[in-house]
Amino acid sequence: MPAALPSPQRSGLVIAAMGAVLFSAKAIVAKLMYRYNVDAVMVITLRMLFAVPLFMAIGWWQSRRLAPLSWADRGRVVFLGFIGYYLSSFLDFIGLQYITAGLERLILFLTPSFVLLATALVFRRPIGTRQWLSLLLAYAGIVLVFAHDLDVSGSQVWLGGALVLGSAITYGIYLILSGELVRRIGSLRLVAYAMCVSTACCVIQYLVLGRPVAELAQPAPVMWLSLVNAVFCTVLPVSLTMVAVSRIGAPLASQAGMIGPVSTLFLAFWLLGEPVSGVQLAGSALVMGGMYLLSTKKA
Repeated sequence: MPAALPSPQRSGLVIAAMGAVLFSAKAIVAKLMYRYNVDAVMVITLRMLFAVPLFMAIGWWQSRRLAPLSWADRGRVVFLGFIGYYLSSFLDFIGLQYITAGLERLILFLTPSFVLLATALVFRRPIGTRQWLSLLLAYAGIVLVFAHDLDVSGSQVWLGGALVLGSAITYGIYLILSGELVRRIGSLRLVAYAMCVSTACCVIQYLVLGRPVAELAQPAPVMWLSLVNAVFCTVLPVSLTMVAVSRIGAPLASQAGMIGPVSTLFLAFWLLGEPVSGVQLAGSALVMGGMYLLSTKKA
């Protein structure tokens, strides 16, 4: 990190990088939980049940400082909570049952490119040469890693990749639709309220599927991993990212977040025993290079 950077900027970059590493680690935690024969429904339900008290506290604190929400905005928060944190997370955790944590993180890392393509199609905004180059690099990297995993893990990679791709697309829709709402009600309050909605969706899904409530009492390792998933891979990274954005702005924070896929690759090697090959490193470099070009585009 350059020494010439002002101290607040250096600290902001460090905070953003910490948030990215912690948030990316949720894939590792989910993979560890799957070893105890729990499914995606159990993983996401326990994660949200442990996280929701903290998000409720954040939402209550924010509501004391800001104006009340209109009924129209409440409806928007409910929809965004459903699509952005419930549906996106559910597709992600199901997909992780079929693909490596490294590939999952790389696919999710393409979310900014989906936002770019969607806004170009919906709002008729032209895509510049630099942006096309970033997309080409990023998708070439994904194809490289995907082909490697397909050769190693078999045909289930298609299913897992499609599910995680659906997760990235739904989260991209959330980002597009939340832009105006964030300015009106505040980013931290939106995240807190949306997470509470997501928790309600998880509980409803659990009950609709006929799962017994007593089944939520899982063995101690699953409960501890769920607590880690909720606090260190959900609440804390969201809070750190908000702090980083307030200090250094969203563009720099997103660049610092590029450490996320790399950290997932090496954490998966260390904790899960997933191999790290030259092909995976090359693909990761292409994806991060593409997203770097995209995030550094001048307005």
